Amino acid sequence: MKIANSAGRAAIVIGEMTVDIATASDGCFGPDMMSVFDNWDEFCTFAANINEGTDALDMSSLQRPVSAPRQVFAIGLNYRQHAEEAGMEVPEVPATFTKFASSLSGPFDDIPIVGTSVDWEVELVAVVGRQADNVSVEDAWSYIAGLTVGQDISDRKLQMAAGRQFSLGKSRRGFGPMGPWIVTPDEFDNPDDLALGCSIDGEVVQDARSSDLIFDIPTLIAELSSVLTLYPGDVIFTGTPSGVGMAHTPPRALAPGIVIETWVEGIGTMRNTCV
Repeated sequence: MKIANSAGRAAIVIGEMTVDIATASDGCFGPDMMSVFDNWDEFCTFAANINEGTDALDMSSLQRPVSAPRQVFAIGLNYRQHAEEAGMEVPEVPATFTKFASSLSGPFDDIPIVGTSVDWEVELVAVVGRQADNVSVEDAWSYIAGLTVGQDISDRKLQMAAGRQFSLGKSRRGFGPMGPWIVTPDEFDNPDDLALGCSIDGEVVQDARSSDLIFDIPTLIAELSSVLTLYPGDVIFTGTPSGVGMAHTPPRALAPGIVIETWVEGIGTMRNTCV
């Protein structure tokens, strides 16, 4: 199942068609996206009976698929080659920080560029569907509502200032594009092994598979939920592979006019223009 935020209303995407969730459920779910996650199990039971779309899909109407998460987590150095290109040791536990929720944006929104050190980071993003406390690795996938595509846009200068402030450097306005929709785990042959990548003005700069994650999604759910409570609709940026701008010689950065395309196998593609 694909679930999208279409012009601020939760919708199920079926091929080239959509179903407005609030209308189809007589107001039991939606129109706000967060109400879908807050009642995830009941919603899935309802959605299992939706087989045909009613309205044409308008890609231009799509907004970030999680409208107001309570918590946004991000994992650093979660691909071995990225840790190596950054000149840092592979972590023994997930290197966790937060992107502030106000940085999140949609799959086709513009990205405002501030300064000359703004970088790209394609990421597979997991969305929590059930409250999670002390979840085991074996049960972790049952707590995931779905997966989406993300970009952890980063202001490297701000990120490394004042003894490193990752959360602030990755949370400027528009620095968290997500989308184009959420895809439930059952739609994938293997949700632990998905191709992901990123291009800059048509040049592929990142190309990897999520099976190369040091800490996979079940491990992240187990680790995070052992420390704190995960809530429905929480977002987890799982880390980026090698190929980021700062690792190039000389380093590369985003600038106004550049177009970023970001994709994950089985989910879709985002297209964001730097302004």
